[in-house]
Amino acid sequence: MTYTYRIILEEDEGGYHASVPALPGCHTWGKTIDEARAMVRDAIDAYLRSLVADGEKVPTDSGFELFETFSAPKGVGAALAHA
Repeated sequence: MTYTYRIILEEDEGGYHASVPALPGCHTWGKTIDEARAMVRDAIDAYLRSLVADGEKVPTDSGFELFETFSAPKGVGAALAHA
């Protein structure tokens, strides 16, 4: 059986933080995007093996991501220039 999980990658302190929303507490870090992706694959594998060993249900990822683009309100550019 195969599972598909969303992975969130965010820049973090000189590298990338990776998390898996469907697997609470499944987080890792890598210096590069490729390293973070490899690390999160390992983290998911360990997480799922732990669930199976404990006789717990393996969750599926039923969520989805949407992205919206918004124009900044007037004055935001000036406020950032003064920050």
